[in-house]
Amino acid sequence: MKVLLIGSGGREHALAWKIAQSPLLSKLYGAPGNPGIGEEAELVSLDTEDHAAVVQFCKDKAIDFVVVGPEAPLVAGIADRLREAGFAVFGPSAAAAQLEGSKGFTKDVCARFNIPTGAYQRFNNAPKAKAYVREQGAPIVIKADGLAAGKGVTVAMKLDEALAAIDDCFEGAFGAAGAEVVVEAFLDGEEASFFCLSDGKSLLPLATAQDHKRVGDGDTGPNTGGMGAYSPAPVMTPEMVERTMKEIIEPTMRGMAEMGHPFQGVFFAGLMITAKGPELIEYNVRFGDPECQVLMMRLKSDLLPILYASATGTLDQVSAEWSEDPALTVVLASKGYPSAYEKATPIVALPAAGDGAKVFHAGTTIKDGQLVATGGRVLNATARGATVGQAQASAYTLVDAVEWENGFCRRDIGWQAIAREKS
Repeated sequence: MKVLLIGSGGREHALAWKIAQSPLLSKLYGAPGNPGIGEEAELVSLDTEDHAAVVQFCKDKAIDFVVVGPEAPLVAGIADRLREAGFAVFGPSAAAAQLEGSKGFTKDVCARFNIPTGAYQRFNNAPKAKAYVREQGAPIVIKADGLAAGKGVTVAMKLDEALAAIDDCFEGAFGAAGAEVVVEAFLDGEEASFFCLSDGKSLLPLATAQDHKRVGDGDTGPNTGGMGAYSPAPVMTPEMVERTMKEIIEPTMRGMAEMGHPFQGVFFAGLMITAKGPELIEYNVRFGDPECQVLMMRLKSDLLPILYASATGTLDQVSAEWSEDPALTVVLASKGYPSAYEKATPIVALPAAGDGAKVFHAGTTIKDGQLVATGGRVLNATARGATVGQAQASAYTLVDAVEWENGFCRRDIGWQAIAREKS
């Protein structure tokens, strides 16, 4: 099977690494990829925003299957264009990708199909939003409606923070994503991520994870795209997984089909486990980054036929087997992230991959023969272990073997799960 993987981050490197292990694979292309993906695939300099060029490449190379990693191309409709041209694609249509592309759309779906989530209102101007927030009081959550690279959400513990977050959205801090704002009730509980594949009519539950969004140790500082993650999430007991499927995922799949937007791809449900049970915070329509890295480290099954089944309506014919061992990933970021940071800083050396241990590339490139950091989140030190504590120790062993002066990371990834193990 000839496969084209679209994307260039740590998530895509993890997918490429896993896809490359498949005996079904005859050729893997990565567009645009990164140096890590280049170890598994042939990189092609394809403008993935030019959908006609992507279609033409697939025709020229007789591609059998396209895997779309990031959300932006999906929201822009790349899967529709490829399907129209006759190609199998992993990832939802533009209409179905609204589950991530518009937080207001998702809240409306929840309201229509009785999916548990925080109470909400949608606003297209600041004065009305602020009046509602003053009426509700803090804590309260302010969300830019559109795609904001994981940074458009403010959990405001004080009224002033909420009002400032509304101003940020409407004054352009998140570009077009902030043209509409969703204000929702603060949910109290423990966050977890749940991943489940859909082919539009069948579901295949995958695994759970927890990530650390804040930049500093002890979950302090501003939110980021994610500073680390681990899988499975201890709070997601078998009973909680069953309830999540029954109360959140299944009604969403049925509802999207009823609305004429059948969902093919991965439901990445951000959940709050409250006293009442699981409640939906938000949906993403692609694998998480860095959650994908720990999922791929735990997946024992061949990934390729599972993704292909999701794309071709045959999900009821496949299964996924997981390692019982937890996996943990630590994000190494450029100093200054999530604010301004220096680019093109040299990465002198990376540790070799071991059994159940690997550094995935996220924001890297080769410049004048030297590996350099180009992004905010640059490397993902990922390891598996018999316990979360052991996985954490192995991941930080990898971190300490990276030679990159401009890098930093949190030193406490997995602290909640490790505290549970010790109690």
